[in-house]
Amino acid sequence: MELNPRTVTSEPASPTSSAGEEKMEITSELSSPTSLSRDSGFFERSIRRLSTRKSKQSPNKESGKEDTGTWKGKRLLRSFRSYEKNKTTICDGVEKIGESKEAEPVQGKLLSVMEINELIQKRQLLEAFASIKLLEDETISERNAGKYKDNPQELLRKSKDVNFLYNSIANAIQSTVEGTLEASTIEETMLTSMVTLIAHEEAAHCNTDKVVHPGSDLLGRPRKWRDMWREAINESAKKRVLKAPMVSKEEDSSWLDLHLNFLQKLLREDLLKIKLSVKKCYPEEYQVCDTYVEAFHKAIASHLQHLCQRLLDFNELYILLKWVANTYHSELFLGHPDLKPEVKTENLSPLLTPADWDKLKNNYIASAKENIKSYFGNILRLEVTEKWEKEVHSEAKENLYHASLSFDIQTIIGEHMKLSGTISRSLETKMLELCMTELLEFIPRFEKEFEKAWSTAQDSPIFAPCVVAYINSFHDLMSGLETQFKVNTVELQKILAALTSNFTNIFLTKLKTKAQELLREVHKYVVKEYITQVIKHRWRMNRETRQEVSKKMDQEARIFHNTLIDQGSDSHWLVPAIHYIAKIIKEKKKDKIKVYVKKLCQNYPDIRKDHILAILARRGLGRNRRAAILRQVCHVLESSSGGEGNTLFAEIDVPMVICCF
Repeated sequence: MELNPRTVTSEPASPTSSAGEEKMEITSELSSPTSLSRDSGFFERSIRRLSTRKSKQSPNKESGKEDTGTWKGKRLLRSFRSYEKNKTTICDGVEKIGESKEAEPVQGKLLSVMEINELIQKRQLLEAFASIKLLEDETISERNAGKYKDNPQELLRKSKDVNFLYNSIANAIQSTVEGTLEASTIEETMLTSMVTLIAHEEAAHCNTDKVVHPGSDLLGRPRKWRDMWREAINESAKKRVLKAPMVSKEEDSSWLDLHLNFLQKLLREDLLKIKLSVKKCYPEEYQVCDTYVEAFHKAIASHLQHLCQRLLDFNELYILLKWVANTYHSELFLGHPDLKPEVKTENLSPLLTPADWDKLKNNYIASAKENIKSYFGNILRLEVTEKWEKEVHSEAKENLYHASLSFDIQTIIGEHMKLSGTISRSLETKMLELCMTELLEFIPRFEKEFEKAWSTAQDSPIFAPCVVAYINSFHDLMSGLETQFKVNTVELQKILAALTSNFTNIFLTKLKTKAQELLREVHKYVVKEYITQVIKHRWRMNRETRQEVSKKMDQEARIFHNTLIDQGSDSHWLVPAIHYIAKIIKEKKKDKIKVYVKKLCQNYPDIRKDHILAILARRGLGRNRRAAILRQVCHVLESSSGGEGNTLFAEIDVPMVICCF
């Protein structure tokens, strides 16, 4: 048997031990000069006792052959004596130990399963292990001697007892490891004793035959408690990760940021405790800090995979990506100065698999797409509600009209690129591509809304400045994208060229509409002034003169009517006014005069009695005839005066003297 000559300590005595029990203690510190002798004495006496007992129980009946138990006991005794003499390593991985002095030996006994289990419950694991090993060796010796040939069930029972006891110690080791970080202080004695226990088990089973005998389960086989120790650390790390507080999104919108901050604070404190207190309880070969860091790394990776399964919004995806890419290895967590140099991160695998990392980034880009579309939509909404509807004048800078559109768009693009750039260069590039795609979709939408709002809108003093401001702003946007973001703007130039052309057409259309309105007013003014001049003169005309005047009036009316309509006036309703008056002036028959007067009343509802009397006076009719015609058309005048239509005569004043002429 080989022992691990490492610094070890005993298990603390159980406070529940009664005064009548035989005190069985391992040395408080086997690293002391007396520890080796005492531990060796314990195993030596146990082996001697086992050899004597086996000699009595199984006498050798054949000459020249030693009893199996006696032979194995002597072999183990020689191993201990050789170990005591040389003070060197027997099994691979077990280091040299310092000089030891004689110490009071600890007596060992071949105890019952119940008694050994009681030692385990009291955490007197070294004593328990020694007794289990004696029970295991006895069972193996008896098996090899053929004692259970006719009773295999008994061998199976004793094998199960040994396994049960070893498993109980394994559970105690696991409990000790998992409780290390939970306690407020580190029980160094317990940890060093556990390390001693693992070393004893490895030494005790290092040269064991690998052949498993039927019915003997794992008798004599290595228990691999160091592997189990690593698994216990992994379980401990999982529990510590899950211990970080995490509120719901409904309770706090910053739940993920808070959770990750709690996580890094809790685990950073754990790693500092491992560096300062736990590490010194283990031999160097255990690489305790590396083992714990790897365990925490795997636990965090598993935890992040669960977080990634949640429906995360844009900000949450950014927080998670940034934490993985930057915070995890930074001085805020694993790279904290207090953890150096024991905590090393250069050999850690990525927290997320390439597939999970790509999926997280793709979700981030998809969420950013909706985010940017929403931002651009808000820009358009504010332009409509805060500027167009309220008719807010565009700002002028350096004698040029400008809109905030270019600045707002570049700010959105710049902020999203800045956030993505903190995660990775490739993500920053993807974000710029996404922003440009959304911008190329936004500009035609903006153009459509502008055209819809202004094509049918009434005349506004802000329209022309607004058009100019947007054209200037889009030009600034293209220039900024080229210089600040190094964007290829070929496609954008095409879209902005179409927008500029469309805005120009809208402007010209509005200008043309305005010029039509002006021509209408000019057309109306000319006709109104012409009629005013015709009816205000008081000179009498003979028949020939009336014919000449009527002919001239028709000619002149036709000239300026055609001219103004050719220029864009659509006031065709003005054309008959002068022609009817010209016909009344030259007409000889009174019935036809009455027909023309009726037509004037029907076509121009705003004509008044004084207008009719003045026109009839211009014809040269006497007062009685004028009054008679007026009476005959009075019903037409009354029915048309309340109707709707274009106004012409309402603005023509007739002196009373004309009416009485």
